Amino acid sequence: MARADFLAARGGCHLRNCDGDKNVLALRNAEANGNVAAVLGMLAAVDAPPLAQAGGDFPPQLRFPPFPPICAAIMQIPGHIDPVTTGTVPLRGGNRIDLVGLTRDAIGGVLVEAGLDAKAAKLRAKQIWHWMYHRGVTDFEAMTDIAKTMRPWLTDRFIIGRPTVREAQVSSDGTRKWLLAAADGQEYEMVFIPDADRGTLCVSSQVGCTLNCRFCHTGTMRLVRNLAAGEIVGQVMLARDELGEWPKGTMAGFGPDPEDDDDEEGGHYTSDGRILTNIVMMGMGEPLYNFDEVKGALKIVMDGDGLALSRRRITLSTSGVVPMMARAGEEIGVNLAVSLHAVSKEVRDEIVPLNRKYGIDELLKACADYPGAGNSRRITFEYVMLKDKNDSDDDARELVRLIREYGLHAKVNLIPFNPWPGAMYECSSPERVRAFSNLIFKAGISAPVRTPRGRDIMAACGQLKSAATKPTRAELDRIAEEKQVALG
Repeated sequence: MARADFLAARGGCHLRNCDGDKNVLALRNAEANGNVAAVLGMLAAVDAPPLAQAGGDFPPQLRFPPFPPICAAIMQIPGHIDPVTTGTVPLRGGNRIDLVGLTRDAIGGVLVEAGLDAKAAKLRAKQIWHWMYHRGVTDFEAMTDIAKTMRPWLTDRFIIGRPTVREAQVSSDGTRKWLLAAADGQEYEMVFIPDADRGTLCVSSQVGCTLNCRFCHTGTMRLVRNLAAGEIVGQVMLARDELGEWPKGTMAGFGPDPEDDDDEEGGHYTSDGRILTNIVMMGMGEPLYNFDEVKGALKIVMDGDGLALSRRRITLSTSGVVPMMARAGEEIGVNLAVSLHAVSKEVRDEIVPLNRKYGIDELLKACADYPGAGNSRRITFEYVMLKDKNDSDDDARELVRLIREYGLHAKVNLIPFNPWPGAMYECSSPERVRAFSNLIFKAGISAPVRTPRGRDIMAACGQLKSAATKPTRAELDRIAEEKQVALG
């Protein structure tokens, strides 16, 4: 593969799937890195053959089949092309490989490439996985069941990274928002919403968004790129850092390190009560247009030996990417939320333009077919309340009719519109929201009204946007048109 091809493919080649070539596993971070110099450093760290001279190809053992280019040239989404370009992404940690986002097998693979034999790599991968994902440790020196002589070797070759915090804000209601920066400097946001009985982390999946929902602040941003699995799961790990809720004590269950006579583990270990109890994929971006990375991240979050959050406490929200919904149910298996927001083609075409591609009937049929949906696992319909747009009694009755027609086990979350600079809509009055909710409740369908949280720090639903610029109305319309053309 020529250098130019590598740069074009670096965001879209899912190297974790290239099991037939272990050298490729050492380049896992190429998913988020198109910097040839950084790759050369990685190769040197694992004693891999160097690249040919400038203008040459990667050596045969590092070649892999072409993958659809993401971000370096164009951002691809299923069946469509979003014409967004971006530069390369530098590797966080210089020449060292960031292990966050890797599966256990992939960690074992990079350890083998770094020189460990397969048996030792499997043991170390298990230990590192536990320390990294279950204990929140970022320093190999703190991994006390790993031989002391091994720790500097790991430190020289690998890192356990976190997103950079550019800004942290706390709302008057306790909601927290973080502006985060990736290794390439691209910014995205995450939000933590504390309640009496739960703590919910709202996680981003893209820098910007593929879609152009007109009531959503993120929808006014151009799509920059997808977040990698490590950047998604890194948000959860950073939140646990900030909330101070990693388990304390020492490890039990692994036993002493057979290679270390000075093993420091004493075998006492306790897990503290959790503050972060739920995750919603409702931050910046459309998760189903970044399916593989979202899936990889959530598999790590749900792993019982890792972050260990139950799939029933994770909700993935989509604006209605119908072809990917069944796969999400089968391959990820978390709760589904659908950004419905309107019950007529005319209104939904306006506020959720993806509806022009996947209409309401097609979307509701996909909801009815969602694997695992039923009384014990209801689909949630998100419905933003917009004054004189989608909030009439007739709209409420039509929503009830549609839910019944498709036999859906569902609840409706009514969301008072959260304003943002330049928004063209207003929030329905509290009286109108209550009346709308009452009509749905009387039909036997749960329709709670979501209390706005974090409005004063622009952290409420629909308010996230990392860019500091304030585009004009003409610029917003142009961005929306560009996205619509890309979606088809």
